[in-house]
Amino acid sequence: MNLQDVLYSQGFGTRRVCAGLIQQGYVELVAGLECNAWVVCTDPLVECKLEEGLRFRVQGVEWPYCEKAYIALHKPDGTECSQKPSRYPSVYTLLPACLRQRPARGVIQGVQAVGRLDQDTTGLLLLSDDGQFIHRMSSPKKHVPKVYRVTAKHEVTEQQIERLLEGVVLDDDPKPVRAAACVLIDSFCIDLTLTEGKYHQVKRMLAAVGNRVEGLHRHSIGRYMLPPDLAPGQWRWLSETDLESLQCTA
Repeated sequence: MNLQDVLYSQGFGTRRVCAGLIQQGYVELVAGLECNAWVVCTDPLVECKLEEGLRFRVQGVEWPYCEKAYIALHKPDGTECSQKPSRYPSVYTLLPACLRQRPARGVIQGVQAVGRLDQDTTGLLLLSDDGQFIHRMSSPKKHVPKVYRVTAKHEVTEQQIERLLEGVVLDDDPKPVRAAACVLIDSFCIDLTLTEGKYHQVKRMLAAVGNRVEGLHRHSIGRYMLPPDLAPGQWRWLSETDLESLQCTA
């Protein structure tokens, strides 16, 4: 693949824009696999060997070539998981433009959130432009566990925990919804594990047992935990090890 097409595939604009970035000297490549010497490349048609692990810089910022993007974001409070937010800022504004502009089948699509978190819910949010990955992570049939740290308004009782584990009926679904696990952290806090996602599910489940959610934070999906050094609003690439940990089911 030539360098112009590499930049286009990574979301740096149209092929003409990418060619312009290269010709104006804004793009650098590593001189060799065994060194970290960067050289400016002004030829849009220079061939790049993707299988060797391509790294490049655009306007001084280093990027890895990724056929598909897999991102972990620490969602902050007061943000919406929508491209067209209605009231609060979109989580997509926390990402660089190239991740929002990655093409898919000739259409600018960018990474998409794997499921959604309410505007007042914080914690781990996955984003990707891999449709199969998004489906696998969000489908209730795959039983991927997601753990939420829930702060309740009232003291959490043993009876409430038992009901959450046995299953509660939500107002729009006659089939009981069960927690895969429920661990008491303190009198007003639990870790609730779910393997499916419904609209405002945690809040409605707590309401169904006579309590109320005061704070909600998702700290893990599968066996992947939100990194403690990833501050609210920050993101990072997922490694191969991270992706493997996400495949673990309940």
